[in-house]
Amino acid sequence: MWIYSINTISQYEGILMQHVTNQYFKTGIQMAGVPLPSTNSARPVGMLKTCPAHFQTPLISVDSFSESLGIASIHVKDERDRMKLGSFKALGAAYVIASDAAEGDVSNTTYITASAGNHGLSVAAGASAFGAKAVVYLSDTVPEDFATRLTKIGATVVRAGENYEASMVAAQKAAADNDWVLLSDSSWDGYFDRPWRLMEGYTVMAAEIIHQIEHVPTHIYLQAGVGGLAGAMAACFRAAWGDAPMITVVEPAFAPALTNSIIEGKFVSTSGPVSDMGRLDCKEASLIALAGLSRDANSFVTLTEKECLDAIKVLPKYNLDTSSSGGAGIAAMTMSDLPSDARVLCILSEGPDE
Repeated sequence: MWIYSINTISQYEGILMQHVTNQYFKTGIQMAGVPLPSTNSARPVGMLKTCPAHFQTPLISVDSFSESLGIASIHVKDERDRMKLGSFKALGAAYVIASDAAEGDVSNTTYITASAGNHGLSVAAGASAFGAKAVVYLSDTVPEDFATRLTKIGATVVRAGENYEASMVAAQKAAADNDWVLLSDSSWDGYFDRPWRLMEGYTVMAAEIIHQIEHVPTHIYLQAGVGGLAGAMAACFRAAWGDAPMITVVEPAFAPALTNSIIEGKFVSTSGPVSDMGRLDCKEASLIALAGLSRDANSFVTLTEKECLDAIKVLPKYNLDTSSSGGAGIAAMTMSDLPSDARVLCILSEGPDE
């Protein structure tokens, strides 16, 4: 059951899934100087054709799942093996580094970022591919498995801060102190060019879906951390399909950065406990993503930890094994009151936690 809220959402135990209708749909929150997400998939698609690790990921029609929910269809874009890095993030930072390399030699460049996991893997892989160096700052909450994977790709890993935002502050300082190139998947005042290009890389996934799917979805669920994936996907889907799909953005109840910003009608920071949806546990939204989603999304949903974990337990039955971060959109879908003719699109953004 949806709970409609006009107040800022709490981040504490005991709350249930909440739904906020986007009053800014089609107009967007006015954010001076903030660019909207790119919908130009042709550039990254063309560039990726030269990458031997690139291949189109599958769009799965899960008929038995849709039948169990009493709806017409469920399509899941499966990003668990994207470029062998295990998530959609492979399309982002690596694309930015490839773009830099196309303009000049980057072999003497050090890219630095903060990451909740998968973005750092993309930075590390992109840097390695073009002879650059990568430094990835991880907060104390990021599992050691990600640190190990980053090190194996060649990145230097630094632990800093109790959460993602604190690790990003530390990375920004290190970039300034060492004249390194900051490559974040978020954006803020004065920092737009690289995250805008990074989000453009994600449009490859949208272009694939638009080509793969037979009928325009009626409902789309997009999980969000800082909002880069959701912002890029929503912009592309609106450009291709207009107002027809109902687009819902899904966040952890402990990190409702986009949802609270929509409620307040402006960018706001959030605070709260650490979420089990670790790759979505971002307390501040990307400004580019917020600008786009305030225009393109119909609604915003927050899930409690228990709700998400309980909902994804059924996914292995349909060969959709994932983490709570990767399956948050699907979880919200299963908890929604959908009509029998609903054609749903979700993103399986990563594999299960190891």
